[in-house]
Amino acid sequence: MAFIFTDENAEEIINSGKPVMVDFWATWCGPCMSMAPVIDELAQEYEGKVVIGKYNVEEESDLSSQYRITSLPTILFFKDGKKADLRLAGSQSKASLKEAIEKLLAM
Repeated sequence: MAFIFTDENAEEIINSGKPVMVDFWATWCGPCMSMAPVIDELAQEYEGKVVIGKYNVEEESDLSSQYRITSLPTILFFKDGKKADLRLAGSQSKASLKEAIEKLLAM
C-alpha cells in the first residue's frame, strides 16, 4: 500500500534523507485512478528502498502549491531532502515509473 502524504507529514518524509516518489492525484482524475494500483504495487516492490506515496490535491494543498502542480497525475521525486530533476506528468506505465525510480536510486 502506498504511503499517504499530507501537508502535515510531507516535509518530514521528504527531509528524512530517503528517496521519495510522490504521486499527486485526485478522485475525479481518470488516469490517476487507473494508475493507483500500479503505485501500490511499486510501493510494495520498493519497500525499504523508496518511500512511494500519494498526495490527494483535493484534501491537501500546500505541497501541490509549493511545487506548482497544474496537471494530474504528476509524479515528483526527491532524494536527500531535495527535489530531483525527475518529473512525470500524465498517465504512466509501470515500466516508465520503475525506470524513473531506478534513476532516482542511482543519483
